[in-house]
Amino acid sequence: MLDNSTCGFTSPKEDFEIISGSSQSSSLRTENYSRFDKVLIIGLGQLGLPVAKYVKDKGFDVYGYDISQKAIQRAEKIASIKKADNFSEFDVYIICISTHRPDDMFTPQIDGLFSIVQEKIAKEAKNGALVSIESTIPRGTSKKVFEMLNHRLHVAHIPHRWYALEEKEHGVNQLRVVGGVCDCCLKAAVQFYGQCNDNNNINSDNGNGNGNGNHSILMRDGDIGISTPSTIDNSAAAAMDDAITNTSFATANAPSPSPSPSPTTGKNNIIVNYTPNLGIPLHPVSDVEIAEITKIAENAHRYLQIAFAEDIYLYCQANSINFPELREALNTKWNVEILEPRDGIGGHCLPKDTKMFLQSSKSVSTRSRILKASMEVDEEYKRYRLSRASQTANIQTSRRTGRTGY
Repeated sequence: MLDNSTCGFTSPKEDFEIISGSSQSSSLRTENYSRFDKVLIIGLGQLGLPVAKYVKDKGFDVYGYDISQKAIQRAEKIASIKKADNFSEFDVYIICISTHRPDDMFTPQIDGLFSIVQEKIAKEAKNGALVSIESTIPRGTSKKVFEMLNHRLHVAHIPHRWYALEEKEHGVNQLRVVGGVCDCCLKAAVQFYGQCNDNNNINSDNGNGNGNGNHSILMRDGDIGISTPSTIDNSAAAAMDDAITNTSFATANAPSPSPSPSPTTGKNNIIVNYTPNLGIPLHPVSDVEIAEITKIAENAHRYLQIAFAEDIYLYCQANSINFPELREALNTKWNVEILEPRDGIGGHCLPKDTKMFLQSSKSVSTRSRILKASMEVDEEYKRYRLSRASQTANIQTSRRTGRTGY
């Protein structure tokens, strides 16, 4: 069983140390994890290429790796991403590998991800580096990767929410969920990726023995700390806020050609080290499996929404009801949004990730029945659309040839 308080190696440094004196004021000393300067993007496809470009634009030294030489050449041409000759001496490994079968994009498969971890990262990566998995993965994958790396690297899952059709609105830097296999993994991921919203505290132990340890993870912009509840009081939290509020530092969105820490002193003799990061807003969770389930459940929910619209459409066709008018009427209610079914559930992410969500349940009996039914609805809807298209084609052919069908 994993000790979630720390990885199997010695953490480089403690992030936060609260020193309480006899007076009301508190002193807070912060020290950062290893410097994150050199980054390797693994997988330079539809997701990996924009990630590589974004990280490079933030001023980091970025390299790329892909089994496709065309993908590497494209990354070099479009974003000046350097080709990685080996996997040594990197501070961060961002995994953006496809997680579907090579011959069937609708079926989940993570063999390629495990292969790159076992054959390259495990053999060549230095101790204490951060392995960030942005690929969509089933529950339990991150912990398995951690075991494959013999507990000597930080492993975190920060599932992407990048949407190719709306990259400007939903690009690399939108709000993300982040989870770490161990607390130190989570701290390292937050340090590299960016900022956490205020009041975003994680209680790893809820008093029922279900947590990962008797501590809280306190998050602020650019910093993250671990301490027991007994050592954190309101005055210390307020002092931390004052330090951040009254500290002058470069904004997270400003690219830095040469990332380097910049220690600053705020009120109450508080020293805060701000390190360059990706400036991505984060929602941290206490268990990495929550982060894993988040992504596949998001896409399963979207799948379900579209399937329900298809179901209503089929209902309307069977009962001679005007679907567009019904949909418009339904969507006048503030908490109802019936989607437009169009040609059915397309792409590969929604079908693949919905299957991944179903397969992630340990018990077959607890796998979502409503999602199984939604898959049947989508298949029926597509058959109906195909049938209607065939009928329309036959009618048009008959009109052109002058033949009449009976």
